[in-house]
Amino acid sequence: MYIATARATPVGDRAGLARRVSGNVLALGAVSLVTDVSSEMVTAVLPLYLVLGLGLSPLQFGLLDGLYAGVTAVVRLLGGQLADRWQRLKAVAGFGYGLSAVCKIGLLLAGSSVAAIGAVLAADRTGKGLRTAPRDALISLSSEPDMLGRAFGVHRAMDTVGAFLGPLAAMAVLWLSLGSYDSVFFTSFCIAAVGVLLLGLLVRDQPVLERTVLESKAKAALGLLRLAPFRRVCAWAALLGLVTISDSFVYLVLQRRWDIAAVYFPLLPLGTAGVYLLLAVPLGRLADRVGRWKVFLGGHLALVLALTILCGPFDGFALALCALALHGLFYAATDGVLMAAAGPLLPPELRATGMALVQTGQALTRMLSSVVFGAAWTWWDVRSAVAVTAGALVLVVVAAAIVRPLGGRA
Repeated sequence: MYIATARATPVGDRAGLARRVSGNVLALGAVSLVTDVSSEMVTAVLPLYLVLGLGLSPLQFGLLDGLYAGVTAVVRLLGGQLADRWQRLKAVAGFGYGLSAVCKIGLLLAGSSVAAIGAVLAADRTGKGLRTAPRDALISLSSEPDMLGRAFGVHRAMDTVGAFLGPLAAMAVLWLSLGSYDSVFFTSFCIAAVGVLLLGLLVRDQPVLERTVLESKAKAALGLLRLAPFRRVCAWAALLGLVTISDSFVYLVLQRRWDIAAVYFPLLPLGTAGVYLLLAVPLGRLADRVGRWKVFLGGHLALVLALTILCGPFDGFALALCALALHGLFYAATDGVLMAAAGPLLPPELRATGMALVQTGQALTRMLSSVVFGAAWTWWDVRSAVAVTAGALVLVVVAAAIVRPLGGRA
């Protein structure tokens, strides 16, 4: 079995962490920044390419978008389990980053085949799924408990710098290459390779156990769900994921409602990313002070307002910008804040596995949400689909505010 022997943090290091975010968190932020430049180059052009270029219906795109988001759910638990079992958080995360980088070359070979593109996207999401829980566990284990909101806020802010630069880089490459998507994919691969190199050079592993004899971790991981506060966090995160709408659909709805020219479509994620970048750290600090669950639910209310604008009767460019800003506020108040809420509820030796459980439930329900929303758009119309989603989200947020997680800083 494993014998848990927590490695004490020196007093001097604890004092330093109390004043600032640790260097390991900043290194992980740098890796995420570079990697997000790469991934968002592809993400920025893919929805329009699939829907307008290849002629996919909203339902077909919803199935592919659900696959894109849902494959991570299958492997996040695997990534968390392997990282905790082997006590190699950095190695498992590095493999995930490397796999996603190689998939950018796969897009070059896929051509216009929807099946091939789907397979490459599934492999890319496998890489993301493998790396996410170990990376977030590294952030949590490298930070003091009362600074988790700030630590995750700083990491997500740096990550969002990459999300902001990615679409700009994609447009620049398309302009210089006279519209060559292959050039975008190859450039994306080169940037992703730099991210893998930064991980190897700058990030330090954070093992919390000494390896002796191997004991089954699966039972211990499932035992985490017997912890009432953590179980409630998992359940509400999954249920809220079921009544949200994916980023790609948000941008497609905006494009349809306001008849935005195709050439400007890759710029839409910049509105979300810009607000996320500005608010990730302040909202992380606010969550540490007033309660992470309150901020998390407040972010979902911002999404309700964004959806109300998307399905409302009023038009105008200012409303489109407002919807994008609220979409960015939603992510700034939920993404890192959820991990900061879940982290203190978990034992250090199962931190990656526990975070993977939260992320897995959320990813599975978001996969289903994409399929359902795509079907609703196809069978009804876009405004009806958005309105039903907004109404369902309000009901779940109110319920989650009443039956909230207990204990910790959740």
